[in-house]
This record gives sequence, structure tokens and C-alpha cells, in this order.
Amino acid sequence: MIKNEKSRGFRDQDNSTTWEAPGGQVEIGEPLDEVLCREVLEETGIIIAPIGITGIYYNATDALLSVVFKARFVSGDIRIQPEEIKEAAFVTLTNDTIHQFITRPHMRSRTIDCMNATNFVPYETWKVSPFELLSR
Repeated sequence: MIKNEKSRGFRDQDNSTTWEAPGGQVEIGEPLDEVLCREVLEETGIIIAPIGITGIYYNATDALLSVVFKARFVSGDIRIQPEEIKEAAFVTLTNDTIHQFITRPHMRSRTIDCMNATNFVPYETWKVSPFELLSR
């Protein structure tokens, strides 16, 4: 979930029936915070800053682990990448309006968790030989 000064941003993922937050796959050796920033920039054209992790979710059918971050908008204008998404916009999202945008229940539950999160799981990237904090 990306929050700007007025609303939260979501994008449509190859599926005209639901909106979701930007996301993607981790490349080998790529830190999670860099994946998050890269995927959002590739899909929407905006620059974000991660705030923290709001949840970790496991899809038992596909053996897929999802880490959900809350992030803040830094800069940029939304640019649609047709090979990535169909539509992108900042929308006002509340517990009352979420059903209009996110139709898949597993995506809706993690989005609600993210919207309501007041605490975040810290995330750090380290090199350990020698010890060097790369991001927090």
C-alpha cells in the first residue's frame, strides 16, 4: 500500500475485476526494500520510501510467501506500463469502500491489515563481512 497526502494507491493487475497494490518477484540477492521500490517504479512510475512491514502471508496452494509493506509516496507522476498493468490511480480506500476495489478476499484481508497497521516490523539489509548496514 502506498499512501500519499490524500489517499492510498492501488493498481490493476492483468485482471479487470480487481485492484491491488503493486508487487512482484524477488530476484536472487535482491533486498526486499529494493524489490519494493523497483516494482512500484516499474509498474507505476512513482518513487516511494518503505515505512515498514505490515504482514507476512503464505499462499499454501502456490507455495508463495508474500511480505506486505506500507510505503509513502516520494515523487513522480503515475505512468502506466502496459506490459505490467492496465490502470493505476490513487484512490480513497476505507473499510467501507474496499469491496469496490479489491475483490479477491486474500488480497482484501492483507490490505485491511496494512491500512489499519499502527506498528511495523522493522526491516534491515546487512552485509556481514565486514558488518555494514545497507538499509533500514
